[in-house]
Amino acid sequence: MLILSWNVNGIRAIGKKGFLENIKNLDPDVLCIQETKAQDHEAEKELSKLTDYSIFTNSADKKGYSGTALLSKKEPITVKNDMGNPEHDAEGRIQCAEYDDFFLVNVYVPNSGQQLDRLDYRKTWDADFLEYLNTLEASKPVIVCGDFNVAHRAMDLKNDKSNYNKTAGYTQVEIDGMDNFLDSGFVDSFRKLHPDEVAYTYWSYRFKARERNTGWRIDYFLVSPKLMDKVESVTILSNVYGSDHCPIGLRINL
Repeated sequence: MLILSWNVNGIRAIGKKGFLENIKNLDPDVLCIQETKAQDHEAEKELSKLTDYSIFTNSADKKGYSGTALLSKKEPITVKNDMGNPEHDAEGRIQCAEYDDFFLVNVYVPNSGQQLDRLDYRKTWDADFLEYLNTLEASKPVIVCGDFNVAHRAMDLKNDKSNYNKTAGYTQVEIDGMDNFLDSGFVDSFRKLHPDEVAYTYWSYRFKARERNTGWRIDYFLVSPKLMDKVESVTILSNVYGSDHCPIGLRINL
């Protein structure tokens, strides 16, 4: 089974940049999309050309903001949106698909803001999301993928010292949040399989960042320990364009 995760930075915008061709070539069994920036009916319209998939969407109340979509060749047992917490459930950030052997959670973690004005909210969100994941894991192993909006270690971004505690995505609060996910048992599958590899999943549109490979690794597959020995590969597809993020893929043998 190949699971693909991609922050598309606008499903309508990426549709004009070879998105359908890329997905057809990559041919995932499940595609998890973050930041659709579209309402449910708009996202469904854009994705409807991918006729091999059942399509599930979760849009934000606010138009043109956030939003997730999950496409699956095999019909999941159920797909549920959000974590069941009114404080967090208006922005379309979570989908959970249940399969026979695991839960697959598609997540777009909130950005802490240019002025770090949402950092306190982000700390609460991370704690509540971990509680949600632990509740799921009590009944079945979990794979959670998406844009976590944090570079976990210095090797996960190009300019670590100049960004530390100054830039959203590399504050100690956010790093601690990722530590908490891993300390609870979830495995950063890419880092487990590639302990020393420097690879990025996001590049700013400014300053020719992608051309110069001035990037961040902020997109992840976190996996329950019970499933990790079934993971065959985790890849960062940095040669696939269309967004300021590239897709990441996890191949698992179930």
